[in-house]
Amino acid sequence: MKKYEKVFKADYEKWYRENQAYREQAAADPDRLRFHLMPETGWLNDPNGLCQFQGEYHIYYQFTPFEPTGELKLWGHYTTRDFIHYEGWEPVLFPDSDLDAHGVYSGSAFAEDGRIHYFYTGNVKYFDREDYDYIMTGRGSNTIHCESEDGFHFSEKELVMSNQDYPADMSCHIRDPKIYKRNGIYYMVLGARDKDSRGEVLVYCSEDLKSWSYFNRITTKEPFGYMWECPDLFMLDGQLCLICCPQGVKPQGLEFHNVHQCTVMKLDYDFEKNEYTLDPEIRMADRGFDFYAPQTFEDEKGRRILIGWMGIPDADYTNPTVEAGWQHALTLPRELHMKNGRLYQTPVAELLELRGEKRSFAFENGRAEAMGCELVYEAEADFQECRQMRMTLRKGVSLNYEEGILTLDLGDCGSGRTTRQVKLEELKNLRIFSDTSSLEIFVNDGAEVFTTRVYGREGELEILGECKGTVDVYEMKGFVVERK
Repeated sequence: MKKYEKVFKADYEKWYRENQAYREQAAADPDRLRFHLMPETGWLNDPNGLCQFQGEYHIYYQFTPFEPTGELKLWGHYTTRDFIHYEGWEPVLFPDSDLDAHGVYSGSAFAEDGRIHYFYTGNVKYFDREDYDYIMTGRGSNTIHCESEDGFHFSEKELVMSNQDYPADMSCHIRDPKIYKRNGIYYMVLGARDKDSRGEVLVYCSEDLKSWSYFNRITTKEPFGYMWECPDLFMLDGQLCLICCPQGVKPQGLEFHNVHQCTVMKLDYDFEKNEYTLDPEIRMADRGFDFYAPQTFEDEKGRRILIGWMGIPDADYTNPTVEAGWQHALTLPRELHMKNGRLYQTPVAELLELRGEKRSFAFENGRAEAMGCELVYEAEADFQECRQMRMTLRKGVSLNYEEGILTLDLGDCGSGRTTRQVKLEELKNLRIFSDTSSLEIFVNDGAEVFTTRVYGREGELEILGECKGTVDVYEMKGFVVERK
């Protein structure tokens, strides 16, 4: 256990004092986002521990402040009360114990009775032999629990489960605990890969959030990928849903073209009998190049809110921001609903406060409508009819609709990203959030979404084709982030 050294809070504080120039370099990058959360320096990936506690939203995230490639993970921390004004805090969890010496990996929060309970995976890699493959051997995946009364100060880490507590047919890849409560019983879901390289979700149960026992496993009848990461089990508008990230799924038609997927599955689960039926229709949660490891939570208004990682592991495309010393961001917070058996995602209502000056345009068959040269904007397009359409989102980047296929084409602005598509019965509306180096496109009231990083700094907004409707374009203010 010597290859990676533990990182303590004092180590981080010393490093932070000595690296003002690094922070200035990252802050000066013109690709820094205006209305998305990013790392101040270094690498960001999965959102963790999302919750609202005593009126305040806590957004923790996987974080490597020291460099932009994500070698050793901490938990970073933002808070907000309105999703517009944020406070950025120093990290809250460090790989400082034998339980998590090689990474404070992903996990979740569960708030109840004036306390927040945190569960996460402590990663440990062993280096006493040279023949470890770190899949079936050589890795410890510890499920760890700690608590807080304020979201800032944490109790001692407690080991809940380790490799010997998982089923005997599992690999060493078990991680990302998330809690679901039903009828007074707590259920923990964990992403897993078994020894036959089949992806699944392990389910444990508890009556006190302390002692856990094996309950079941959720998987498909036929193998669907070799590992299911970041599972999230929740009830949404009367439907039990599982969002997770299967790895190793091959493309099928227009589906599953990213290196790893993020999917939505519907379940019927009789918890008393411990019997479930998994709907065979598995839908993609997002159609873009950069969406992975989302996490949901229910806020004090009763909304189910999702935030995802605007990135993806193991991709063959790049982010040029690495040269400026930082990489990745979080998506906009989205409110979820289940309608007619499918997931809908819409940006939370608070984001309307970012809107500035509005300009409206009408378009009609065959006539191009130029709508400006902004790079940072929100646009809402409503179609009275649409047979064919081309909408330029910035110079070199377009949305094309033809023969029922909507295509996002990043042209030369993708840094290796090319095109992604979805088949639609009709194109009714679009809601587009264009930031300096990202796009989030909500299609048909959020029934489909494209999330991607995008580069190229020349604005151009235009629509033409066999279509008729209106477009509203809004200037956009940025998030206000205060570093603590």
